[in-house]
Amino acid sequence: MNVSKYFSEHIKSSMKHEPPGAWMPVVPEGCVRLSSGFPDTSLVPVNDLQQAVTRLLNEEKDLPLHYVGSPKIDQLQTWLLNRMNERDIHIKLEELLVTSGACQAIDLVARMLMDEETWIVVESPTYMEALEIFQNYTDRILTVPVDKNGILTEKLEEMLAKRNRENQPLPKVLYTIPTFQNPTGTTLSFKRRKHLIELATTYDFLIMEDDAYGELHFDEPVQTLKSMDQTGRVFYIGSLSKVVAPGMRIGWIAADQQWTETLFRFKKDLDHPFAQATMATYLAGVNWTAHLVNLQSLYQSKCGTLLNALSAHMPKHVTWTKPNGGYFVWLTIPGTDTADLLEKATEAGVSYIPGKHFYLKQEDGLDQMRLSFSAADENEIVEGVKRLAGVISSWGRS
Repeated sequence: MNVSKYFSEHIKSSMKHEPPGAWMPVVPEGCVRLSSGFPDTSLVPVNDLQQAVTRLLNEEKDLPLHYVGSPKIDQLQTWLLNRMNERDIHIKLEELLVTSGACQAIDLVARMLMDEETWIVVESPTYMEALEIFQNYTDRILTVPVDKNGILTEKLEEMLAKRNRENQPLPKVLYTIPTFQNPTGTTLSFKRRKHLIELATTYDFLIMEDDAYGELHFDEPVQTLKSMDQTGRVFYIGSLSKVVAPGMRIGWIAADQQWTETLFRFKKDLDHPFAQATMATYLAGVNWTAHLVNLQSLYQSKCGTLLNALSAHMPKHVTWTKPNGGYFVWLTIPGTDTADLLEKATEAGVSYIPGKHFYLKQEDGLDQMRLSFSAADENEIVEGVKRLAGVISSWGRS
């Protein structure tokens, strides 16, 4: 059967792009996984979550396993609301929508705002799964480069002004990971945050702020764009995947009530009552500040180990970012196609993500790669960098 003839025109249009995950490299056994953007396994609170499940079922029996679910779902919303307020994001309960992770949140906002005629802006490079989501709705994607201080808002302003002068359509929404960005690890400066908010007002676009890594700072907390938002233009997208457990699939959107009410109309997964009740039970018993300090301390140590290993072993022509939080370091190796290099690297026992997968046009970022310090232990990080440095050095001589 030719199934494609049954597809909607919207689906046919989306199918021309590479399938999700097709870029994922096969990582042989024994490789140091500097490719994995996963939490450190020692930081996933397995025992605490197990105890939360036991407490929940002992107290409520089958209730959390039904459609309606447990009253603890409301407690999760209250906990998230309070945490937002603690971070200077002052919202009401009606302005919060719990989602199945940040990806569902991104998809819901995209579904509400985007169609084939919609122009949007993304950072270059950016989170590849967000790109895949957006390409399900529109091909009218504009890109603005990132440097060590985040998205170049000056370049964004130039592009917007030029499109305005030439009567070209202006973008409806900009997607950004302003804090400890995936993949570069960079953070948008306060000056550029203010500029971005001003541009959104001047050129009448909305902002999707993906803050998946925002709690994982090594120094002082970074002010969110949402906390600076005076006109309701920012959709704040949060997640507990990086700070508790990705498999729990707990994310959320904080936005003005008129947005969250519309998003709720199209959120047809019937929620995940058991996961949400379990998370609420876990959060009720955890010292969140101590939990975060533990995460921040270990990731800071691992990041330092990676940066020191890069300084000690990488050839002089290789450069990299120096993040103040998050999971990632971004390498540039002039004259080297990191996608071609990957096979040699995995043979040598180290994996990474080639830079081109984080760009709209995959001819960009050919000499770049993302390394993650989150999943591997510190000895593995050092060994992985040694192996990678050796491959890069020999590649340059071949």
